[in-house]
Amino acid sequence: MPSFTDPDTTIDAFHRGRFFLVQQKRGAHRAGMDALVLAAAVPRDFSGLAVDFGAGAGAVGFAVAARCRKASVLLVERSTEMADCAERSIAHPGNSALASRISLLVADVALTGKARAASGLADRSADFVLMNPPFNDGRDRATPDTLRREAHVADENVFEDWLRSAAAVLKPRGRLALIARPASLGPILSALAGRFGGAEVMPIHATADRPAIRLVVRAVRGARGVPSLMPALILHEQADKRFTPRAEAINAGEASLFMD
Repeated sequence: MPSFTDPDTTIDAFHRGRFFLVQQKRGAHRAGMDALVLAAAVPRDFSGLAVDFGAGAGAVGFAVAARCRKASVLLVERSTEMADCAERSIAHPGNSALASRISLLVADVALTGKARAASGLADRSADFVLMNPPFNDGRDRATPDTLRREAHVADENVFEDWLRSAAAVLKPRGRLALIARPASLGPILSALAGRFGGAEVMPIHATADRPAIRLVVRAVRGARGVPSLMPALILHEQADKRFTPRAEAINAGEASLFMD
């Protein structure tokens, strides 16, 4: 049985206590609103296999399993340290109702061809792929912590590499959702071309009077439709910075991002 008393980790409740994550206390990425917003891109009645690329401690995948009671989830993480947190999260007693539907694979989602399949990421095996790839530019001010840097700072091919793998892993007409900075929209659309269509692009704003801070992009494997710009999600009320009702419902695992 994994230990849950490690002084270097915390146990954090999400979706109002519907699941718990074991997370590094410092020096690594800690899950927050981005993960919950991304997970909410999965329709509430989803019942297939969702694969969480670059899962970290597992926040996105756990949130999908908590919201979609017939879904199974595969967490894919290349860092052994972060995968250890995910493994301990699966084993945590507070997650006993979800654990049978969540599994973990230690692998690099950027692998290609036979190497990707040999790692355990089989072609045409998933119904939904979710990803929160590293999207900060390496020229940005970067943390000295290796694990946090790996989670936050992207190389120039990250969207091409991750979306190529997502296209291979998804079944025909399977869905993809990712979250990124607005500045990444160009590379994302370029990497989607020829692989995914019908992209729905939703801006995420901290408050209604500020520029978007994130985009969620959802698309369909093999579809031909053109991109659509969806109504924005506003996270906070302008006056007191409380969550808006819609953001609070997403934070609690009680609403889907695209209203489906």
